[in-house]
Amino acid sequence: MEVEAMMAKYPEIKDELNNIELAFEDMAMATAQTPKRDLKSSILDLIEEEEKPVVKPQPQASPKEEPKVVQMQPSPVLKYAVAASLTLTLVCGYLAVDYRAKWKNTNKAYAELLSNNEQMAEQYNRVRQELGDIESDLLVLTNPDFRRIEMPGTDNAKDAFASVYWNQLSQELYLDIRNLKELSEDQQYQLWAIVDGKPVDAGVFDWNAEGLVRMKNMSNSAAFAVTIEPKGGSENPTLESMQVLGTV
Repeated sequence: MEVEAMMAKYPEIKDELNNIELAFEDMAMATAQTPKRDLKSSILDLIEEEEKPVVKPQPQASPKEEPKVVQMQPSPVLKYAVAASLTLTLVCGYLAVDYRAKWKNTNKAYAELLSNNEQMAEQYNRVRQELGDIESDLLVLTNPDFRRIEMPGTDNAKDAFASVYWNQLSQELYLDIRNLKELSEDQQYQLWAIVDGKPVDAGVFDWNAEGLVRMKNMSNSAAFAVTIEPKGGSENPTLESMQVLGTV
């Protein structure tokens, strides 16, 4: 649009452009060549060739070759590695079995040691308790304030025998069993103090009690007796079952 505006405004520019166009036409005519007569037929042949379907040749199958089998020779290093692995496995298995056996033996020995220690501790505590009881008994037996009262067997139990140690100052009372028959589980022995002609409960005890048995304190008593009563004792003595009797 800008070129056309310049041509309309300046006629000399339009004339110059026309001269250039004519010069190009003259040059083209001067250099033009006449085409060959068979050019048309050649072009048509090329077009027909382009339109024909292209048939690709099928590749011929090459004869199938048999696979070659290559014999692999085992490496000496592999042999040694396998042998070493088997040896290591056997050694580890033996060590595991040996360790397990030793571990079991150690645990067994440790358990036996603990059991022995527990038994020794129990025996020590029992002996210590017995020594303490003996020491307490000796304090009673050697104390002149305690009076010993023997209780021989009655007609119900002529072989029975027991004693009491009574401190009238402190009112302490201890029983020493020498020979009393075995009782059933639902029975116990009961000690009685005869105070002002009446029986007073002095406590119950088992037939297999050992050492001096601490009974109830008594301030006054004229005699002591032992009867067989139901477990836990009775309010009144069963005279028919009296085993021993001793007067003060």
